[in-house]
Amino acid sequence: MSIWSKLTSTVKTHAEAQFLDVIEWLDDSRDTLLYRYPIFNQAIQDGGKLVVRPGQAAVFVSEGNLSEVFAPGTYELSTRTKAIWSFFESIQYQFNYPYKGDILYVNTRRFSDQKWGTAQPFLFEDPQYGGIEVRAFGIFEYRITDPALFVTEVVGTDGLFTTKEINKQLKGQLVEAFRANLKKLAREKGITVNHLDSAFYELKQDFLDGMNPVFEEKYGITLSDFSIEGLNLPDDLRAILNKRREMDMMGDVNRYTQFQAANALRDAAKNTGMAGGMMGAGMGLGVGQVMGNMMGTATAAPPPPPPGGALLHYNGPGGQGQFNAQQIADMVKASRAGTHSVWAQGWPAWKPWNQVPEIANLIPPEPPPMPGGGRSFHYNGPNGREQGLQTHEVAERITGNPDFNHLVWADGMPGWTDPRELPEVMALLNSGPPPLPGGDGPPPLP
Repeated sequence: MSIWSKLTSTVKTHAEAQFLDVIEWLDDSRDTLLYRYPIFNQAIQDGGKLVVRPGQAAVFVSEGNLSEVFAPGTYELSTRTKAIWSFFESIQYQFNYPYKGDILYVNTRRFSDQKWGTAQPFLFEDPQYGGIEVRAFGIFEYRITDPALFVTEVVGTDGLFTTKEINKQLKGQLVEAFRANLKKLAREKGITVNHLDSAFYELKQDFLDGMNPVFEEKYGITLSDFSIEGLNLPDDLRAILNKRREMDMMGDVNRYTQFQAANALRDAAKNTGMAGGMMGAGMGLGVGQVMGNMMGTATAAPPPPPPGGALLHYNGPGGQGQFNAQQIADMVKASRAGTHSVWAQGWPAWKPWNQVPEIANLIPPEPPPMPGGGRSFHYNGPNGREQGLQTHEVAERITGNPDFNHLVWADGMPGWTDPRELPEVMALLNSGPPPLPGGDGPPPLP
């Protein structure tokens, strides 16, 4: 083919090209992140319009290099438009294919209701139950906030990019970060499996604060929401937790037994054959008692729970865990000077042992201190500081110089104290010497 034929062919191709007056993208889908505008065999009309709607951004890529990003608005495309200057140059002076580049529309709206979940269970260390295998699931929401970075780092040469193509990658990082954040929260704040639901909001805020810088720098994406819809626990642990909730609701073992028996009666009523079998085989001793109470028969009531039978949460010198009142009372008696704290379901805060009647009633009161005996004091007086003084010695120091500001301290006292405020010291100061034989006082002076 001659040179003239080649030129003629090129001019013909250019002349038959469809010139675009308006470039815009109308998206009806809910999962398209990026759309490459089709301009093959088409040319952009000088003075044409580029329409970028709210929730969109348009990215011009010239011969593989990102040229410019257009925010929402309407733009005139002409020789004054930097992004396509080379295109109009080729139209005016050459006959090759016009505008060697791409126009990419990026969807910048929020993509909500994206589901995430742990494909495999992970180990959660609970202070009471030990290592527990847990699964978690929920939803997250994100949007593209840096279209240029998203195009260069994520999309590449794809002409159509949807949430399906990136969600798998995002989910993997979300799950890994969620597991690390949950373990950190449990370690730093002592969160147990019983209190995970109430910790979800705090976990969410920490998670968003930690993950957004990573996603923004790596993908040009911002996480706008992340929620935890629930946890899947092992069936055996779930059964234990359900039983504990039932016991907390019933308040004591006796009422819990009645509750279980009532449930058995209800199930038996649905199946008369089952009820007859249960009663005939003697399987329902508790059921029979409930039936007797309901029918007004003189069935003996079940025995009351043993003293201190209900379990209480305990923290003190004896350790930490759940014990009955008698066990806690024994630990208090073994270390009476220690701090023993108790808590039960429904209490607003921990209580000292002496404010829990079922424990305090099991501990006899301390005997009063012996006169002149008792604690060993650190003493500060007119002659300086002394150590190891007994109560009667402190009383002697005060008697010898009653106007001085005497101070004492002993183990268990919050700080230095005026000994006149201590009952054992005042008992000695107020006693005085015994009367002399044969009279009520000293003889008169000569």
